This record gives sequence, C-alpha cells and structure tokens, in this order.
Amino acid sequence: MEVSGLAKGTFTLEDSSDERSVSSNYHSDMDVEASDYSLGTTRLSIAHRLRSVLGMTSRRRKNGNGAESATKGDPHAPSLHREPRRFRRTDVIRFATRALIAAPFVVLMLFGVLHIMHAVVGPTRLFWDVEVMDDFLPDWGMPGHVGEGLAKYPTDATRDVIPIRCHSHNDYWRHIPLFDALHWGCTGVEADVWLFDEELYVGHNLASLTPNRTFESLYVNPLVDLLEKMNPHTKFANISGHGVFDVDGSQTLVLLVDFKTNGNELFPVVSRQLEALRSKDYLSHWNGTQLNRRAVTVVGTGNTPFDLVIADTDYRDIFFDAPLDQMWESSGSVSMRDDDNDSDLSFALSELEAGVASPGQGKVGTAGQSVDAFNTTNSYYASVSFTHSIGFVWRGHLSSKQMEIIRGQIRGAHARGLKVRYWDTPSWPVSVRNHVWHVLMKEGADMLNVDDLHAASVDQWKARVHGWW
Repeated sequence: MEVSGLAKGTFTLEDSSDERSVSSNYHSDMDVEASDYSLGTTRLSIAHRLRSVLGMTSRRRKNGNGAESATKGDPHAPSLHREPRRFRRTDVIRFATRALIAAPFVVLMLFGVLHIMHAVVGPTRLFWDVEVMDDFLPDWGMPGHVGEGLAKYPTDATRDVIPIRCHSHNDYWRHIPLFDALHWGCTGVEADVWLFDEELYVGHNLASLTPNRTFESLYVNPLVDLLEKMNPHTKFANISGHGVFDVDGSQTLVLLVDFKTNGNELFPVVSRQLEALRSKDYLSHWNGTQLNRRAVTVVGTGNTPFDLVIADTDYRDIFFDAPLDQMWESSGSVSMRDDDNDSDLSFALSELEAGVASPGQGKVGTAGQSVDAFNTTNSYYASVSFTHSIGFVWRGHLSSKQMEIIRGQIRGAHARGLKVRYWDTPSWPVSVRNHVWHVLMKEGADMLNVDDLHAASVDQWKARVHGWW
C-alpha cells in the first residue's frame, strides 16, 4: 500500500514539508505584521494618549483597501472589520470629561483673540483722526500773551460741575486735597486732624504728618478764597449765601473733621480755626431756635465729644456724627427668609439693646444719652461701619437679613432728620462694590462714602450689564 500510495502521488514527505513551510511562512508573516503594528502603536502611544485625552483623535475604522483584499479570501485570517459601536453611558462621561478639560483652553484662546483685536484696533488713531485737537492760540489769556486777564471767570473753579451725593473718603490723600473732590462733584470731604502744640495737622497717621499740611492750609483758607469768588461784591453784583458749586448755589459742602487725638482738647482748637469761615457767615449753624443752612456744614466724627457739641444751647456750628447702628427701627412687618443662615439681624439687635456703638465713631461724650438725643439741632450725619454693622457680603449680594438691617437703620435715622452714611463699604471686587452702592442709594442712604471719585461721579456703578458680572 505504501508503493501504490506513492505511485498515485497522494502523499509524499516533500509535500508535507512544503505544506508545513507555507503554513509556517504565513504565521511568520502575520507575526511580523503584528509586531510592526505593535511597535508603531508603542511609538505613538504618548502623543496618541495626549490627543485622546483632549478628544483630538479620530477612531481607526479599518485597515486600507490593500490589507482588506489581502485577507479577503483567507478563512484563517483575523477579521479586520469592527463591529458597530453602541452608545453607552461611558461615552457621555468621556465626552463631558474632555469638555471640562478643554474648556479652560478655549477660554484662554478667546481672551487671546480679544487681546489681539484690542492691540490691532487700539492704535487706529494712527491712521484716522479719531480726535481732533484744536491748538488755536493756546496761550490766549495767559500773562504776557494776547487776551491777558480775559481767559478766566471768577467762578470758573466749579463751572459745569454737577454736585452729587458722594463723600471723598480720606480726602487729604488726593493729588489736590479738596479740589479733586469738588472737581468730580463730591458734596463731602474728610480731614483727619491731629493736635500738636496748638496746631492742627492733617494726615492719616503720625508718620504722614508734615509741618505745612495743616487744617487751615488745606481746607479752611482754600474754602474762604473759593467762597469769596463765588460771592463777589462788585459794581455788577453783591452776592451772598452762594455755595462752592457754581451750578447749584444752595448746595452745602460737608466738611467732616475726624478728631484723631483727645477730643476735649481738639474741640476748642477746631472751633477757633473755623472762625475765618464763621465770620463771613459761611457755616451752617443752629441759633437756638432754628437750623440755618450755609455754604459749609462742619461735622465732627472720631473722638468728637458729643457733650461739648451740645454744651452751647444758643449757637452750634460743629455738628455730631451720630451712631447709626443704635437707630434701627422695625417697620412693624419684619419678614425673614428661613434659608438665610447668618445672624446679622440678631447681632445688630443685641447691640442696639446693649447700647453699643461702632468702634471709633459716635461714642465719646454720649454716656447716659438715649438714641433720641441725636437730632438736627446737634447732629448732621448718622454713620456706621458697613463691615461692622451689616457684615460680609456673601455670594456677591446682600441677604434679606442684611437688607432688613439697612432698612431699619435708615428708617430710624430719617425719623430723626439725620443723613445716613455708611463707611468702610467693600471696594473689591468691583461688582460687589457696585451692588452695595446701588442698594444703599435705592434704600435711601444720603451719602456714598467713596475712594474712587471717578467711578462714583460718572455713575457707572448703576450700569450692571450682566447680573453676575
């Protein structure tokens, strides 16, 4: 049977060897291809993974047409067709993760584009006449030039200035004390005074005091000179009673004097240095029967002693800065939201019952006085630290409890005829500052205590384009 089998050519050792050789070669080729594919995958793995995290890669769908045709007729070759991908929850999670990772890069790219646009559009004035400067006779009216003495009017200092309800906090820090505030229309300025050797020096602390920066040189004398120009006595007019603002002569300017040293020693010196304004009838005063408004209203704060303010019952021209936090009054229908978890209202009411005033203002000389002792005959402002009385502004807006404190304090101050002023209001972020300013003015506060005079004067704090901005 072996011979016949060989004769018929059904099986030979050479054929068996060839078949095993072909099979071996096929598997060897597959191993080489798999090895090459694995090597390429390893080489690209780092970049591929980074792009995959950012969602920047596309799925490999299948091999090229040549590879597909090469294995098309081989039943033993592995299938290169991929099953259709099903939608799964992990796909949503993967997409959301990639979106969160990519979002900061998109935002940075957006700001980069805006910055480039600003850099490109900003210098357009180099190519077009956006602003035309008129230099015709620039020296006209100046000494030694044409029109000498004709360029200025006596009341030019506050020409076209519209007075607004803003108080220039720490006014002595301005580039030009007093006049910077008047330039922006502020109707209140502040001077911190220190007594040394019978002289009043102005500054925020002892290190900032200098011999030439005094209460008279920075405020009293400039106000006298300005008011004399606003109230000329010439052959054309004999004007009196006009305030510092040209467009509104009835508007008074509040000069807030912050007593920094001992109030009992400071009070008579301040009163004596105000004589230059008093003698010309420029000071608002109480004459024992009625209140007379004048161009300047002097208010004492800090260590100002209330007992010395009210000591003279016939004449007063230094008024008190009363403690606003002791004037809270209920509207009769106090309603609080249960979801507010702060205790600002209970804290304010506990202070009111204990008769505690805010630190640094409205305390000196008030022992034994009730809250009803403060009225228009002896006080002008009712003030308090916003941070101390109202608290921190969480979540960028005032809570309902904080609003009730503000409304109650304003209600109590207005019932006594006093002007409401909150100091130490938040100044940053600007969105919170604008929110607080807007709320205080809307609820009836009479004066904004500001550091940024420009922001207050242009009224930009009301332009809330975005609710969250």
